[in-house]
Formats: sequence, structure tokens, C-alpha cells
Amino acid sequence: MSVVSVGGDYDVVIEAGCSARVADVVGDGVQRALVVHPDSMRPLGDKVTESLRDKGIDAYAVSVPDAEDAKTAVVAADLWALLGQHGFTRSDVVVGVGGGTVTDLAGFVAATWLRGVPVVQVPTTLLGMVDAAVGGKTGINTAEGKNLVGSFHPPRAVLCDVDVLSTLPRADYVAGLAEIIKAGFIVDPVILDLVAEDPEAATRPDGPHTLELIERAIAVKAEVVSQDLKESSLREILNYGHTFGHAIEHVEHYRRRHGEAVSIGMVFAAELACAAGVLARDVVDRHREALTSVGLPTAYESGRWAELETAMRRDKKTRGSLLRFVVLEDIARPVRLEGPTEDQLTTAYAALSH
Repeated sequence: MSVVSVGGDYDVVIEAGCSARVADVVGDGVQRALVVHPDSMRPLGDKVTESLRDKGIDAYAVSVPDAEDAKTAVVAADLWALLGQHGFTRSDVVVGVGGGTVTDLAGFVAATWLRGVPVVQVPTTLLGMVDAAVGGKTGINTAEGKNLVGSFHPPRAVLCDVDVLSTLPRADYVAGLAEIIKAGFIVDPVILDLVAEDPEAATRPDGPHTLELIERAIAVKAEVVSQDLKESSLREILNYGHTFGHAIEHVEHYRRRHGEAVSIGMVFAAELACAAGVLARDVVDRHREALTSVGLPTAYESGRWAELETAMRRDKKTRGSLLRFVVLEDIARPVRLEGPTEDQLTTAYAALSH
């Protein structure tokens, strides 16, 4: 078992089988629990629900749509209705069992019910473990963009049951590697070295460095969010690759995996930094090498710049009409690039277009 503390406020447990111990971390005085899970994770959701009932907690399981279809105001309203119907109070708990979309949704519902009830996250995807479930960011999507409605609401605990990773489709597992590689580029280059040592092994849950990669990525996020919970400054570095990545998700109506979009977004950010004279070409090349070595995409179709730029201008980091990007000066040296020129933007886009 490995435990990563997030600023001493809560722990992220990384251990095989730890999802069975939800009742041990929900806290004292809990009488009711709402277990939110996607349709595809019903067996684990039911298992967690039963474990809570065995401890004398009135637990209710509710299934929500898979992927981004779960992160809507309609689904959130349905969950609020259930909380009201079952008489949930501030001493009760919401449990999110699923990938990043479910932990985002469960966290948002917990943050907004009675202005905040506890949430315990049980991420079931690699992406959820290393990114979405850690840090307290919650949110839902709107027609205008991703995560534009949300709240900061740190969980009571996060349980990363690595046994579940063996059930993931390979494409979903590989997509989660984008967030791990991102952590390597912005803070911890050892991650990049481990991936380069054996890229094929990095794509397998039973790889020799799997646990270390997960732990290192979580440690990066834990250190950053413990210093800057509400993204006032430092936490923005965790959005590396996300401005362009979120734009891709938006124009494709969330049909592309988040990690795939972020992978392309990191290449765009690297090319943009190079075009702006901030980043050396060899580091841009290393982005493509690291990402392609594990099967992640690094190119995007041409002819869609206008709609992508419109989507980026709705990004949360945008200030007025000024686009802002997290870029690198070098590996592990992230900085902000404010107001890049249109020529720099289109040069970066052309460099990854096909």
C-alpha cells in the first residue's frame, strides 16, 4: 500500500482491493451514503454499496451514464432529487465510483448539496486516479464548454484500487497515460525516463513501473494543489495541454477521450512555446517521442482552426480577450504565455495538422 497526503487534509490510498474499505474512510456519524457509479461499473458500485450497508450505513446506489454524458445539469439535478428524497444531511456522504467524469459529477453534487457534504472518491480509471479524483476540482459541462460550472470541494479520501485497472480497455488505459506524462513534463522528469525505459510496459497495468508512475503523478498533483487549492497561480500548471485539449473535446462534442485530447494539446503547447521563442526544438521533439511511444496521438486534422480558437477563448484561463497558456521553458519549468500572436497560434496549429 502507498499513501500520498494532500497537504495533510486527506489521503490518497493506492492499493489493490482498497475499494472494499470505503466504510473505513467515510468518517464518523455518517448515516446515509449515495454511491454514484456509471452503468459500466455497476458490479463494483453494488459491492461498495453493500460494504457500507454492512457497517450499518443506509447506502443507496445510483447509476449514471458513461463518460461525458454523466456530466450534465440534468444528471446532477436527478442526484440532488435523490439526496432530498432520502433526507441527506451535512453529516452524510456521497461516494463516486468510476472514471473522471463520475468523480467530477459526484464531487460537484456533494459540493452543492446543502452547500457542501463530504465526498469519498473511488476512481476506477487511470485518468481518474492520477488526475480527476485528486485535488478537489469538481464540475459539469454545458453546451458552451467543459467544466464551466463547478466548485472546489476536496474529498474526504481517495481510494485508488489498482486491481480495477486490469478491467480497463487498452485504449482507455493508454489515454490515462497522457496525464502521467504531463506530470513528467511539468514537474517530475523521472516519469519521462521511466516511460522511455520501456514504453510498451508503461501501457500495461502489470508493468514493472506502473505503481511508481501512478504514485509519482499523484504526488505531483498533491504537492501542487496543497499549495494552491483554488488555482490562483501555481495550480494552473496542471492545465498543461488542456487549453487546446478542451477545445478539441468541445468541437468533437466530447466523443474523444480526454487523455487523447490532452496529448495533442501538449504538442500544441510545445509548438506554441517554440514559435514564441520560449522552448527549444529538442524538447518539442521529446513531447512527440514520449507520447507516440505509448500510442497517444500528437497530430490533429487541418481546417478546424476557427472553431478551435473560438472554443479556447471560453477557457477558464482566458482573461477578457487575452488567451493564456501554460507552456514550458524547459522540462520541469512551466510558465504562462499570455496573449500569443495570431501568427504564433496558427504556426503551432499548422505544425500538428494533417
